[in-house]
Amino acid sequence: MWSGRFREPLNAAFERWQASFRFDVRLLPQEVSASKAHAKAIAAAGILTPAELTEMLRGLDDVLAFGNQTPDALVASEPAAEDIHHFVELELTKRIGNLALKLHTGRSRNEQIATDMRLFVRDSIDDTITGLRDWARALIEVATQAGEAVIPSYTHLQRAEPVLVAHWLLAYVSMIERDISRLQDARKRLNLCPLGSGAIAGATLALDRTIAARELGFDGPTLNSMDATSDRDFMLDFTQAAATLGVHISRFAEELTLYATAEFGFVDLPEAFSTGSSAMPQKKNPDLTELIRGKSGRLLGASVTIATLVKGLPLAYNKDLQEGQEPVFDAADTIRGILSVLPGFTRALRFRQERMKQAATAGYLNAMAAATYLSNKGVPFRKAHEVVGNAVRLGLETGRELNHLKLEELQTLSDAFAADVFDAISLEATLDCHDVVGGTARARVASALAAAKARLGENT
Repeated sequence: MWSGRFREPLNAAFERWQASFRFDVRLLPQEVSASKAHAKAIAAAGILTPAELTEMLRGLDDVLAFGNQTPDALVASEPAAEDIHHFVELELTKRIGNLALKLHTGRSRNEQIATDMRLFVRDSIDDTITGLRDWARALIEVATQAGEAVIPSYTHLQRAEPVLVAHWLLAYVSMIERDISRLQDARKRLNLCPLGSGAIAGATLALDRTIAARELGFDGPTLNSMDATSDRDFMLDFTQAAATLGVHISRFAEELTLYATAEFGFVDLPEAFSTGSSAMPQKKNPDLTELIRGKSGRLLGASVTIATLVKGLPLAYNKDLQEGQEPVFDAADTIRGILSVLPGFTRALRFRQERMKQAATAGYLNAMAAATYLSNKGVPFRKAHEVVGNAVRLGLETGRELNHLKLEELQTLSDAFAADVFDAISLEATLDCHDVVGGTARARVASALAAAKARLGENT
């Protein structure tokens, strides 16, 4: 592709080492789509006749059809191909002869790879959003089935207050919705077409750049050729959003891993998503949740790799950018793999509701409700906090929960206590005292579930 300037052949080991075709072969659909769009742009500029354009498009379709085999087979079929762009040119030449050589008129590999990667990332974002919505719907289904089942919430990994299981699950739905929003933002920013940017300074033909942009579903052409050929912000946006998504999934996996232990006993992991031990016959291991925790590290690593690659690069294209493709591919594959199993795993979860209720009603988790009760009676909250703290101390010393203390005992701590205190610190009242938007009051959670279903329904 550039042999005219050189007289000495490439070192064979270097040639093999620097070639990217072994991994960018997966960009064949994007490369063919971008090539067809460019062919239409140069035809409009008079480089191709209508008949030549028809022949060019047919040949590109044949190349794409030829690519319907394993990546290894494709790489083996063209050992001379340096990258996906070279491969398509070689294969197209086999099919339509020297006409194929006209396709490179007015373009550079620098803009080609920038375009191909934008198309790949855009497709990956769309796939990820679809998978996230499926997982969110799975969480909503399980939350609906849980009804008014309760689970302890934790701060500092210490029991804090009872919440509805549905409330806990909807916390992850909120994270998913932020993840979707980040991905949508990234998609909007990337959706400009680099074709027509040339190697660095812009195409040397008077191309109508809107033709290629329109053909590829972009919102328009990029605005600066130097930026377009060197910009990898869209890859950074995608991998950073993927890393944040990985953190959220890892937190979910960590909680379920803990809750499935005998020490917690809140959930039975589905056998279809678990494995056993080769040595200990009794074991059921949470391999899915553990692997998800581990794979979140790969997503973080991809983000760091892309940021490190571009942080010190001068404008415009540099060969370093080739190293950004594999982390993006790996991030996309990792997310796709996680989301292929996570919705089904979530739907198969079975909660031990009595065990969770027992945990949610022991350990003075109604102390906040008791302090709120006093506050509603006119006791300043700081004083109410102190009074209930003393009541908890009395309970600890006598081995009783707050609602098992006698009214007379409570009244020695504050004369604001009355017989209605025991209704105010029941499990139901403890839930319902959090009657604010976003709270775990039963009516609020029912409304939140309905709203989540509306936002993430099958047609969204």
